[in-house]
Formats: sequence, C-alpha cells, structure tokens
Amino acid sequence: MIPLDAHALQNDAPSWHVTVLDETGSTSDWLKQNASTLPVGTVVFAESQTAGRGRRENRWLAPRGKDLMFSLLLKPDVSLDKWPRITTLAALALCKAIEAELPLEPRIKWPNDIYLQGRKVSGLLAETVTARDGMRIVLGIGLNVNALNFPPELNATSLLRELASPVLHEIDRNALGSRLLSSLHAEFDRIDDDYCEAVSEVRERSWLIGRQIRCRMEGRTVHGRVLDLNEEGHLILALPDGSKLTLTSAEEVRDSSA
Repeated sequence: MIPLDAHALQNDAPSWHVTVLDETGSTSDWLKQNASTLPVGTVVFAESQTAGRGRRENRWLAPRGKDLMFSLLLKPDVSLDKWPRITTLAALALCKAIEAELPLEPRIKWPNDIYLQGRKVSGLLAETVTARDGMRIVLGIGLNVNALNFPPELNATSLLRELASPVLHEIDRNALGSRLLSSLHAEFDRIDDDYCEAVSEVRERSWLIGRQIRCRMEGRTVHGRVLDLNEEGHLILALPDGSKLTLTSAEEVRDSSA
C-alpha cells in the first residue's frame, strides 16, 4: 500500500490546499470544525475514517489505506441559489477523472452517487457551514478505489474490482486523487455561464434516465419513470397518472424497473 501524499495529490492541482490525515472521525466534520481558520480551497484526505457518513447519516465504511475519502471547503463565487449546482458538477468531475485514468464507464445516479455496472462506487455529500466571514460549502466525497470485499447487503463495488484483471496491481491513489482535484477545479469553473452544457454532459452519463424509480421525498413516496434532467440538473418524472413531476431533491432513490 502506497500512502497518500499531499505533494503528489497536489501535483496537477495547485489551486487546492491539500492536507492528509492518518485518521479522523470524518473529513467533512474536520473541515466544518475548522472552517473559520482554513482558506477556501482546503482539501483534507484521510487514510481512515472512524465516523464516515453519507446521506441520511448512513455510515460510509472503507478499509484503511484502500480508497479515497476526502472533503473540500468551497465558497462558489455565484449567488446562493446556484450553490446546489456544486453536487452536479462534482459528480461530472468524478466521472471524467475516472474515464481519463481507467477504461471504465461511470454513470451518475441522481442526486449524488456514481455507479459502475449498476453498483455504487462513489457518494457525495454537500453541507453548508457558517464560517467567521460567511457561508461555506463542505463537500465530502468517498470513492471506492482498491477495496475488493463488500458486505452482501451493500450494492457496492470499487474501481479495482470492476477492472476485472487478476494481474492488476492496486490503483495509484495519489495519481487518481490528483486527477480528481484537477477535474473538480475545471468543472466548478462552469457553475455559472457554462452550466447548461455541463448538465448536457451529466445527462449523457445518467444512470436513471428511462428507468422506473421509487423515491422518498418530503415524507412521501413517489413512483415514476425518469424522462430527463432539466436545465438545473433536476430529475423529471413521468407519473402513473400521466402528469410530470420535477424533483429538486430526494431523500432516497431506488430503481424499481427490475
């Protein structure tokens, strides 16, 4: 196992301020606790998380030294109503970085997961935090890189597992992490004028379009077929009664077409 190295991670991404922790509860919690004293653009990676989490406070479990678990401190230079675009752009950036480094075809499962061959390989969680001089976004990302064993109840996979080569050595996390940071920087620059074109690229990578889904939102369950994404990247559903519904967020989304 080659450990994460801040200099190697920042090699192709000089715009970020990279820190590597051996162990922490959660990289996002660490950033939230220190947001007032850290510059925007701080990125913290951890070899091990003892309290990693995803949406709805679900645990994010990962073996030490195998994957990429990191969080970014952001302050987008756009109006607050456009800040939710960050998650969409981050998902696109992850796909592009994976595509550039490996012969894989990641797909985006709205609103914030990345899938490979129908299994989750990455999750994102964006949270706002108040720093001394205003609001920030803490964006947490977990990417399964070299782990090979997952509990059967989890619909999860890793990049190494999907490469399906018995002679392949572990993926270089520093090279991949550097590529990810470079890709994130490039996509975040599209948050304003070029966002519609970015959504078109997200649409091309959508895992949900055309599928029948069941989603939970605002305390109720909705069934429908995914038609498209709108210009903001929100999900457009065709409901059983023939009407359409646009989802701006959801607590849970499950494929019900199988």
